[in-house]
Amino acid sequence: MSTVNAHSDIVEDETAESEQAGSGTPEESSFRTAAEDVEAGVHAAADRARIAARRLARANRAWKDLGLQEISRNIVAKQDLVLAANAKDVAAGKAKGTSEALLDRLTLTPERIDGLAAALQMLAGLPDPVGSVARGQTLPNGLRLRQVHVPMGVVAAIYEARPNVTVDIAGLALKSGNAVLLRGGSAAENTNAVLVDIIRDSLDAVGLPADAVQSVDAYGRAGANVLMKARGKVDVLIPRGGRDLIQAVVANAAVPVIETGEGNVHIYLDHSAPVEMAVDILLNAKTQRPSVCNTVETLLVHRDAAAAGDVLAALAAAGVRLHADERVRAMLPSGVDAQPAVDDDWGREYMDLDLAVAMVDDMDEALAHIRRWTTGHTEAIITNDLANAERFIAEIDSAAVIVNASTRFTDGGELGLGAEVGISTQKMHARGPMGLRELTTTKWIVQGDGQIRI
Repeated sequence: MSTVNAHSDIVEDETAESEQAGSGTPEESSFRTAAEDVEAGVHAAADRARIAARRLARANRAWKDLGLQEISRNIVAKQDLVLAANAKDVAAGKAKGTSEALLDRLTLTPERIDGLAAALQMLAGLPDPVGSVARGQTLPNGLRLRQVHVPMGVVAAIYEARPNVTVDIAGLALKSGNAVLLRGGSAAENTNAVLVDIIRDSLDAVGLPADAVQSVDAYGRAGANVLMKARGKVDVLIPRGGRDLIQAVVANAAVPVIETGEGNVHIYLDHSAPVEMAVDILLNAKTQRPSVCNTVETLLVHRDAAAAGDVLAALAAAGVRLHADERVRAMLPSGVDAQPAVDDDWGREYMDLDLAVAMVDDMDEALAHIRRWTTGHTEAIITNDLANAERFIAEIDSAAVIVNASTRFTDGGELGLGAEVGISTQKMHARGPMGLRELTTTKWIVQGDGQIRI
């Protein structure tokens, strides 16, 4: 029986399916026929993607960069179509009571489209990872060895309410020589359909295979299930979204998965933190875009932090709702209110203007709190103490550790990767923002002159 959350947009209840399949009624035949049609459709798309991936593997950098530039130009030139489709998705989301955080991720604006186009141009300016040498040597017997980066092949992505991911993943896949199969979910189906059409037309216009970018949204949840089971046809699957979606994919996939994670992000305000720096960083980390995964969700305040009062006052003035423990509530500046924090607050990814705040006696207590509640995404310290900064870096086990800067910098574009497929919180193959290099694997090339093993 499926253990996936009932609200997931990915996996249907296997119990219901088995009851239908075993009922012995006319519906049984209809159900099986529909399931077979979905499987055939998704597998056919994967086969087309495999052929396209072989062609992309032979494309040189100039050709792939031309494709990126064409996509960039066209999503701006055709932004009226994109924005009209997006308006339909946003209106439908509001009618369904979608949270403000998800609506923010769903919404595209001319400025956000310009940002997507700029990211594609940045990708075009980055070195091609395909063919780069990871290491090499010549053995005493004369064999010449190279370990080189090569494309994964067929990459699948399952995500929700994030039309920007459609463009980011398509661009990253193209530059790294991969074909992609996209399941963008029902919340953004109109926007994604227009974006995929623009991307495919752009690829075709420069002579690259349009089938390098395909959507399986037409097959709905059943198509997502088939995608997760398409071992041998899909080389790697990347889920991107909330906890329920990610765990649904991890629990049900038969293909290799690179797990991306939610962001229960912490900032530790050290006793030596400069006031002005601390205020600027916390305001940026919490209020610039609260709905994204690199937004701070928990603030840990050293009991002697001189910046604490100014930081909390500034956050409250900016509309942040504080969920504070008893010690923090006792030292709140005049006019600043906070509701009592409960255990559930320490593990929450609010994705909104809410912030959990706790007071700690020292770094030992701060580190212990982070270890208990972290999701392994991003943790930051604000300090003027070099020894404390170095200890924080050494002892925090997360994908990104930041000293004296906003947590909003844990982002592929901000870290010079051009864009990102997602932020991996696992430790195998890729960790942190996944860019071009993370969409490649390696192979060994061995060249000889007739050597044999003895």
